[in-house]
Amino acid sequence: MVKIRLTNSRTRKKEDFFPIDPANVRMYVCGPTVYDRAHLGNARPVVVFDTLFRLLRHVYGADHVTYVRNFTDVDDKINAEALRRQQAGAKGTLEELIRERTEETIAWYHTDMDALGALRPTHEPRATEYIGQMIAMTEGLIRSGHAYAAEGHVLFRVRSYRDYGKLSGRSVDDMIAGARVEVAPFKEDPMDFVLWKPSSAAEPGWDSPWGRGRPGWHIECSAMAHELLGESFDIHGGGLDLQFPHHENEIAQSACAHPHGDFAHYWLHNEMLQVEGKKMSKSLGNFFTVRDLLDQGIPGEVIRFVFLMTHYRSPMDWTADKARAAEATLRKWRAASASVAASSPLPAVVEALADDLNTAGALAALHVAAGEGDWEGLKASAQLMGLLTEHLGAWATAPRVDLSGQAERLAALRAEAMVSKDFSAVDALKAALVAAGVEVRMSKAGVELVPGPGFDAARLEAIK
Repeated sequence: MVKIRLTNSRTRKKEDFFPIDPANVRMYVCGPTVYDRAHLGNARPVVVFDTLFRLLRHVYGADHVTYVRNFTDVDDKINAEALRRQQAGAKGTLEELIRERTEETIAWYHTDMDALGALRPTHEPRATEYIGQMIAMTEGLIRSGHAYAAEGHVLFRVRSYRDYGKLSGRSVDDMIAGARVEVAPFKEDPMDFVLWKPSSAAEPGWDSPWGRGRPGWHIECSAMAHELLGESFDIHGGGLDLQFPHHENEIAQSACAHPHGDFAHYWLHNEMLQVEGKKMSKSLGNFFTVRDLLDQGIPGEVIRFVFLMTHYRSPMDWTADKARAAEATLRKWRAASASVAASSPLPAVVEALADDLNTAGALAALHVAAGEGDWEGLKASAQLMGLLTEHLGAWATAPRVDLSGQAERLAALRAEAMVSKDFSAVDALKAALVAAGVEVRMSKAGVELVPGPGFDAARLEAIK
């Protein structure tokens, strides 16, 4: 059997992976808070852990892997968005608008992640479906002295868990000195975190021993992981931004609620994403949702390929150049492998993936296979990585359009406008191209035109 090695965030070492039960390998990954479209950074852990899911299924069998990724559908951001809609005139109670927003956002999420070739997890629990389990876990923590009720809240006593901070490698006192913690008069300690909090009449809430309220964020994942995977399971994953406080708090409350279990044996965290060398930010104008890129005509398979070009534990830089290179490679591979049947994944690809999910190394092995003309092995290996699948292939078979003439024309007009300072002709041609469904990319390097999803050849030909 293939030996898988993973870098365990808790030990900070690369370790051999030994599942608790090879007949039921279990993985939990923190999913989205469903109040808006998934941005590009949200998509990275989806692709990372989807690739690991595929590898585990390949090694242990598709029926022997259980993958859980949750939806956080009770959260103050969701409440705020529903309230904004209500104040803007949307009909319905706040509770109805919250439900409408979460249903809408989950549907968006599925559509966008499907476009990236991500397999649906085995279970996708919603937090609101496990409120009873959260209340029960909270009650148990109070009974054991690890939590306390105060003014309608229930808080976890951080100092009651001696291993708090081991995942992130910091002491409680260091965390207090360096972190922004919520100060409240009912807290025994500034680091104590909320397990349950009261709800106003306008907010979603559930009856509990401490009054009507709703759960804190951290208890949600602990309760759902326990219910679906048990007291001990194999892998817990998520973005590095969740390591503290979310994952640290999950460990503390789960270990105290179920002292006979081990919670997760291996912790994996993917690094953050940048855009053109800078942190993605709305203020910098480089903030993209997955849907933004898809609507610009960038295929989901291309987005996935770009993600796989960088090891999950390294910061990833999304650039237009990488997307263009990925598209060119995928077009070549799809054309060359279209008439062949996939064989078995290449050992070099499987070995790279098994070595702490070295996707960059796996892609390098695919390039070698392409150079050798092993299209059967390349196709099977790429499909193991979620590429070259039939599901994602429609974009590559669409007829290609020659837009070079219009690109040269727009570039010439822009050059003239840089001298005359009159950009009216540039703006008019650009508007006509966009109306024809053409994506216009203008940079210092030049002008690039790409047919978008709403491309209309007749309108393009009518442009004078």
